[in-house]
Amino acid sequence: MPRLNFQIIMHIMGLLLICNGGFMLTAVLVSWFYEDGVTMEISMAALITLFIGTLLMFSTRGHDKNMKKREGYIIVTFGWIFMALSGTLPYVISESIPRFTNAFFETMSGYTTTGASILNDIEVVPKGILFWRSLTHWIGGMGIIVLAIAILPLLGIGGMQLFAAEAPGPSADKLKPRITDTAKRLWLIYVSYTIAETILLKVAGMSLFDAANHALSTLSTGGFSTKNASLAYWNNDPIIQYIVIIFMFLAGSNFVLSYFSFKGKIQKVLHDDEFKWYFYFIASFTLIASVIIYFQADVGLSSIDHPMVWGEAESAFRHSLFQVLAIITTTGFVSADYTMWTPFLTILFFGLFFLGGSAGSTAGGVKVMRHIIMIKNGVIEFKRTLHPNAILPVRFNKKSISKEIVFNILGFFILYMLSFIIGAVVLASLDLDFETAIGGAASSLGNIGPAFGGLSPVNNFDMLPDFGKWWCAFLMLIGRLELFTVLIILTPFFWRNR
Repeated sequence: MPRLNFQIIMHIMGLLLICNGGFMLTAVLVSWFYEDGVTMEISMAALITLFIGTLLMFSTRGHDKNMKKREGYIIVTFGWIFMALSGTLPYVISESIPRFTNAFFETMSGYTTTGASILNDIEVVPKGILFWRSLTHWIGGMGIIVLAIAILPLLGIGGMQLFAAEAPGPSADKLKPRITDTAKRLWLIYVSYTIAETILLKVAGMSLFDAANHALSTLSTGGFSTKNASLAYWNNDPIIQYIVIIFMFLAGSNFVLSYFSFKGKIQKVLHDDEFKWYFYFIASFTLIASVIIYFQADVGLSSIDHPMVWGEAESAFRHSLFQVLAIITTTGFVSADYTMWTPFLTILFFGLFFLGGSAGSTAGGVKVMRHIIMIKNGVIEFKRTLHPNAILPVRFNKKSISKEIVFNILGFFILYMLSFIIGAVVLASLDLDFETAIGGAASSLGNIGPAFGGLSPVNNFDMLPDFGKWWCAFLMLIGRLELFTVLIILTPFFWRNR
């Protein structure tokens, strides 16, 4: 095996840091506009990031541009780590989050669009820092789109070849013209959705600052809010919550389908297997939760909400739809403390932690596409038992799926569940109770945010010991980057030069 091309790795790391520093400058402008007292501190963080990035890029000029798979794995994994490390600077320098462990956790939670927080009082944090916090979500969400369409299919990660078949192909001759073109179009949709949601939330009654921050968090399926009560702060404004619901749904669906719909190819969207099941799952679970909430007289909609306004039936439906969508799309916003609803709903929502949104979206989790293929393969296994000589391929969108992709998806799911179990065991070893341990592991791995027990929507992750925060940050990273991308780097054979 040829030696690693470290120069191209460091060159791209430098490029990422320069981009990160550029985004920090937008937080500088917000800080300056609102005169929140941390403009100089964020400026210093941006300049340090830009300087290191420029140094890395210029010191690796003239690098060999040939990038193999191994370099791809390292760039993806360490790119997220470099971004998170540099992203801590605004928090640490401004002393908004003075401890590095807490700052790194908050930043990794941002870039991986998890939305878990260690901040006990969000509303006292300077506006420039809050904007940077939301912006880390948006950067991570944008990055995951490019990762999904440009890098993961080439590496053969997690069955993403299926998505590549709908967007760019995995062959080298299609790399430049199609991937670049697709990435630009999807970024344009991503930016347009963000602007549209900002405007609608502003018109609906949010301040411009709150509207922009929540739009950044929604489209990235992140979940960071500018309010301690999250979206429950606007429980008296159902229109605001319905706007967020619409954009959560869009953010959790395949962005390629959004492109098709804008091109007028609505039938292509409606006949997409993943989109249909994504809709069915949301509708079914919302109906179940709505009925239970409505008829359970002893169930309060939240310990953190405002009085209901449009009637009990509408309120039950809205809170159910909001929370089902927030968990399936892994956005992590809360309109109510769903852990206070019935034990049945607690178990139901915990199960939704393992569902995830669509492939090609900014959502985390296992993804609907993988569940569909695993279910179809399971049904076919029954048929193969009765008819061992029959040729029974697994079909997705009316196309046969190769055995390699099916095995890849089954392997991914086994590894995902193993990572969850190990993650929960490690958290339990830190003297956390059962609910907190399994909730924290499932939430971190699925990039969801609020969990159960001590990590419920009315609490946060600050109660974890330092090792627990580092461990959850690791789970966030491997969950966001489709497991294989990070875990393969931890294997000894990856580093052998033969």
